[in-house]
Amino acid sequence: MTTSSIDKSQRTAAKVTAFAYLITFATVVYVHYGILWRLITGNTAETARNILANERLFRIGLAGNLIFCVGVFVLLTALYVVLKPVNKGVALLAAFWWLVWVFMWLVMTLNLFDALRLLHGGDPLQAFGADQLQALASFYLHKGFDSYYIGLLFWGLASTACACLWFKSRYIPRALAAFGVVSSVFAVTCSFALFINPGFDKIVGLGWFDSPMGLFDIALSFWLLIKGLKPSGIAEALP
Repeated sequence: MTTSSIDKSQRTAAKVTAFAYLITFATVVYVHYGILWRLITGNTAETARNILANERLFRIGLAGNLIFCVGVFVLLTALYVVLKPVNKGVALLAAFWWLVWVFMWLVMTLNLFDALRLLHGGDPLQAFGADQLQALASFYLHKGFDSYYIGLLFWGLASTACACLWFKSRYIPRALAAFGVVSSVFAVTCSFALFINPGFDKIVGLGWFDSPMGLFDIALSFWLLIKGLKPSGIAEALP
């Protein structure tokens, strides 16, 4: 038979999931579109001037990345609480993939910080000329963004696992959960294809890799805030 029991901790965790995602989403949009994309251009010298002239803003961006990482820790914990009754093993695997995603963000943030240190020069870097330091800084900046697409693979895997659990649980509409599965698999496929073919972004624009999955997460967040969890349709053996 089926059970419709949803305990208080799951309902609370569902609200935390929604708030955590919306806050982290707003943070990352501001950091990358409002700060980093304004400062980092295709010209190495211009990028160096932009960052040094707006160092405080750049550092705010680095702090924003760390806030994002903390938010994702909260998110993965809340998701685990909600989805553990559906399948504990899959929920735990999804949480592990979320951790890898956070780790790649930390790596990306460290690369950005290394780029800033290179642009400042200093005693350990006196053997390098200004042009060389700018070139090295540009390398670290782009290396940081490469880390994002490695992390995206694991974000997609985590999202796929969670969306499958949402679908199985019936906690949310199955159509929404199915969209989550499709959009997450799409992100995984695109990021993996980019590793094999560096020119894949000419076929599918980079902005499309994670946009459908992000749309799913936004829709899910608002559903959890407004409607909450629906009674479960999971079959459960009763004692």
